[in-house]
Amino acid sequence: MVQPSRAADPAETEVVPLSPAGRRARLAASAVVLALLLTGTVWGTDDSFPFGPFKMYSTRASTDAPVVSTRVVGLTGDGEEVRLSGGEVGLRRAEFEGQLPRLVDDPSLLALVADAYAEHHPGAEPLVAVQVVQRHFELVDGEPTGEWTDRVLVDQDLEVGP
Repeated sequence: MVQPSRAADPAETEVVPLSPAGRRARLAASAVVLALLLTGTVWGTDDSFPFGPFKMYSTRASTDAPVVSTRVVGLTGDGEEVRLSGGEVGLRRAEFEGQLPRLVDDPSLLALVADAYAEHHPGAEPLVAVQVVQRHFELVDGEPTGEWTDRVLVDQDLEVGP
């Protein structure tokens, strides 16, 4: 019977010591990474991640603060709401919420969302407007009260073809 060859035993391999210059380089690199982590922890924002806190996980909200749910809706000529979030236009909710500052600054970008909806749903009734709506669910001691309010964050009227 032929025995398979084995790699050298790790205890038998020769240890190559790190040169003083190599130790200094590794120590300097470690110091830079630790300085970035400390700076990001104290002054960083979500955009600084991974060198800053991801506030979603590093903070906690009050048990009486409302919970905010953002959704995107299209409005048809009849006033019917059509859900555009949740993958209806090829964007997941988190991806869309990450673009909210851009949409607030430039509401015309919502026309692109309407175009994507029209491509994904060719037989659907055309949209006349797109809105970003935030629903605030009221809580007391961490329990929902059943009350909520809607706030339209961004509104864009669309040009409807003939």
